[in-house]
This record gives sequence, C-alpha cells and structure tokens, in this order.
Amino acid sequence: MTWPTHTVTNQAPPLQDYNLFTADPALREALVHAGGAWAEAQLTQQGAELGTAASYDQGRLANQYPPVLHAFDARGYRRDAIEFHPAWHGLMSDIARRGLHTGPWAQPQPGAHAARAAGFILQTQIEAGSMCPTTMTYGAIPALARDAWLAREVLPALLRPAYDPRDLPLAQKRGGLIGMGMTEKQGGSDLRTNTTRAEPDGADGYRLTGHKWFFSAPQCDAHLVLAQAPGGLSCFYVPRWAPDGSKNPVLIQRLKDKLGNRSNASSEVEFQAAWGHLLGEEGRGIPTILEMGTYTRLDCVLGTTGLMRQALSQAVHYARHRQAFGAALIDQPMMRNVLADMALEVEAAIALALRLAQAFDAQHDEAQTLLRRLLTPAAKFRICKRGAELAAEAMEVLGGNGYVEDDVQARIYREMPVNSIWEGSGNVMALDVLRALGKTPRTAEALMADLAPAQGRNAHFDAHVQRLGATLRRGDAAPAEARALTHAIVLAVQAALLLQQAPEAVAQAFCASRLGGAWGGGFGTLPQTTDFDTLLRRALA
Repeated sequence: MTWPTHTVTNQAPPLQDYNLFTADPALREALVHAGGAWAEAQLTQQGAELGTAASYDQGRLANQYPPVLHAFDARGYRRDAIEFHPAWHGLMSDIARRGLHTGPWAQPQPGAHAARAAGFILQTQIEAGSMCPTTMTYGAIPALARDAWLAREVLPALLRPAYDPRDLPLAQKRGGLIGMGMTEKQGGSDLRTNTTRAEPDGADGYRLTGHKWFFSAPQCDAHLVLAQAPGGLSCFYVPRWAPDGSKNPVLIQRLKDKLGNRSNASSEVEFQAAWGHLLGEEGRGIPTILEMGTYTRLDCVLGTTGLMRQALSQAVHYARHRQAFGAALIDQPMMRNVLADMALEVEAAIALALRLAQAFDAQHDEAQTLLRRLLTPAAKFRICKRGAELAAEAMEVLGGNGYVEDDVQARIYREMPVNSIWEGSGNVMALDVLRALGKTPRTAEALMADLAPAQGRNAHFDAHVQRLGATLRRGDAAPAEARALTHAIVLAVQAALLLQQAPEAVAQAFCASRLGGAWGGGFGTLPQTTDFDTLLRRALA
C-alpha cells in the first residue's frame, strides 16, 4: 500500500546513465583545438563508463568510508598500513587502466597531455580524492627519469597501466604510485625552514630523520621528500621498502581529518633514519621537486575544472526537472541568468585548462615554455578561486536538497578548497606570476603574442589587452598588486580563447560581463542582451 504522505512528486531524478564527454560540447571543442582530437573515441568510452549509476555510487562509497590507519598489528609490531574501501581500489584500477597517472610518458605523441587533461577532467567529476596519487605520479615521472638508477629500477613499474594495492617492494608489483612530502609544522609553504635531516650513509644512500606535517597519500610506493643534506635543502626518493628488503622506517603518526578529499589518505609521518636516494644535486631540492609541482599545479586546474563541470551539470539537470511557481525552474528568468553565468565560467575554465595542457605538449618550444611557466600559477589561482564560488551557487540551485550529504553537490563544495591550497595557496601563485614575468621580458612578449590573434573581435577585449600590455611594459607591479594582475592575465587569455574557439554567443557574453563592466561580480548578473538559450543548451547537451 502506498501512503499519500509518502508520495514523491516534483523531484529531479538522479543525473546518471549519460555520457560525460559527449554531453560537454565545450570540452570536446577545446580538445580539438589543443591537438587531442585523436583521443575522442577513448574519451567517449570513458565518458560513458563514468556516467553510470554504478560509477557515481563508487565515488559516494569511497567518501562515505574513508581510509583507516593500522599503525600496529595485534602483537605490537609496526604495520603503518592503510585500509581502503573496495570502491577506492575500483577507482584507482580504472584510473590506471586509462593511463591517467602515466599516459603522456608511457605513450608520448602530439596532444598527449591535452588528451590526458580531458580524461582527468572527466574522472574528477566522479571522485576527486583518487586524483591525488594519480597526479603526483604523473608529476614525479619526468624528475625520476633524469636519474639513471631510478629510471632503471623504478620507472618500468610506474609506467605500467596497472594498479597494485599490495604493500610490497615495488619490484614485486604490477604497478606503482608516487607521493610527496614537503610540508613541516613550522614552515608550511616556507620550505627553507624544513628541519628534517639527511645524512649520507656511506653506501650511496642517505638516512632521513625528522617529520612531515602533510605527507600526501602515504600508501604510495615511494615519496619525493625534502630534507636538509650537508649541501643544503635537497630532494630524496624515499620508498616504503628499503633496497635491502626491510620496511623503511617512515612511521605514520595519524591520518588527517580533512574538510574534503576524504576518500584519500593524508598523513603526518616521522622518519627514523629512513633510507633515501638523492634526486638531483644537494642544495637543489626545491627546483627539483618544483618540477613535479608544475605538473601537479596543472592538475589542480584540471581537477577544479572537472568539479565545476559536474556542479554545473547537476544544477542544470535539477533545474530542468524541478517545477517552481508554475514553470520549470530553468525557465525562471533569474535562474536562467544564474545557470547561464555558471555555464560561461565553466566554458572559460575548460578552454584555459586545455590550452594550458597544450603548452605542456610543446616541451621544446620556447614561447610555449614561457607561457607554461606564467599561466600554470595564474590559472591555478583564478580557476581554483572561482571554483569555490561556483560550487556554492550550484548547491543553492538545489536548495536544501543540495546541502545534504546524500547529494553530490555537498561533496563537491567540500572538495573545492583543496586545489586552491595544495601546491601553493593563492598568494604563492600570484607571486610566482610576478617571478615568471620578472625572469625575462620574453614572457610578457609571448603572452601578448598569444593574445594578438583575438584582437579586433570585441572592443572590451581590445581595451583590456591594451591596459594589460601597458602594465606589463612598465614591469613594476608590486606584490600587493600581484593578485589583480593575475586576474587580468587569466581573463585576457580566457577571452582570447573563447573569441577564437567558442560560439559567438559565448565569447561575446564573456567579454561583455567579465571585461566590459556589465557584470555584478556574482553569478546571475549577466546583461539582458546575453544569448541565454545558447549558453544553457551547451551547459548539458
């Protein structure tokens, strides 16, 4: 018998059993422009797999049942083992099978970083915590490849498209993962205050003693770690198992109880004469590990873009099915403005994310290298800031339904801050933008050359580029102005990309709102001349 008080009406069905890739025209178009069109078939398959009800449930379970630390066994011996829900292992197996942790290195070809970027954006929409060990492995590989011993002993396992959760020496596993350990209690982003010591052991290795306040994904097979060697702050490869077959004394003190990113383990550890292999030269630890950080910062951009994409998809889907005040929610004038404005932000983020990945594909092009150094911190700064705002607005579209943990919007909202904080917070990114501009005038020249093809298509854009160019030519931006300059750079690049690649309605709406002063700064304040129909059709095709 169905009781009338329990009849459910006017509720949106779950967004599932759809293709995340084919439903996203902005991502498909950006992929083509970035040189990754050859990957469309595999991304279409990935989008179909990820859009299933089972896939969404896997993401939910991995977060509902976070990892558990087993520091000791029943007899008091150290284990330092972490237990994950089976859903986590399923996610990681799919990530490895799709090559998201190694793709461009295992199968190098033109557009490989762009194709991986699109896959990363799709994968993040289902579960973001599993992308942490994914991106650290991706970022570590080029640094490890420069060391002859690591290239021979470690890289073959990392490059395999396989996930192996067993706690064994890497040589005995089907595949491997790499983590990172930089931050200490007393320093945070000020890495030169690190106190962990590394002493040569007289046998081509070092012994590390000290602590890490944030040690990412401690279940990984090895970590890149900063420690003070006799020659200064240096980078070390520190495996879970030492070369002699013993468990390396990297002791997990506790797992962090985090706001978001709950499926993934983050920890505090102590090194008790743990074995490490010097990577690079003594005293060059920060430049060595920051090479890894450049790639992981790219993934902060990609991850936030993916979360924004999913938050928008959920909001549009809900608004299409929910009736309010006699009409579908998506037909209400203010709601149309809000959703269209969010769609515009997501289109701009996708265009920039894929353009940035394209610059990573052009490893030997000086102009692209300069742009990569400038736009990576700039894009991380702005997109990660905008992501948190968009997630809050998208949650509000669902009202109370979006605020409960049963809905994915709540998890997306809690997840957003991590990419803004991880790998350098906003101020660090803005200062890195100044550093990139200050190293050589060719950086500003490369930026202006990249913007030039879009000029003459919108008066607001032309005026913005003129102001930006004048600021760059002065070359005297102070640290207090770094955030404003970073915003200006990103908006210019996003507008240029949309003017050259996106439908006219999208490009003109972006320039009118973000550059033309016809925008109130918050979502839902687009001018009435906006082509809302086009923006909303593209928001979830």
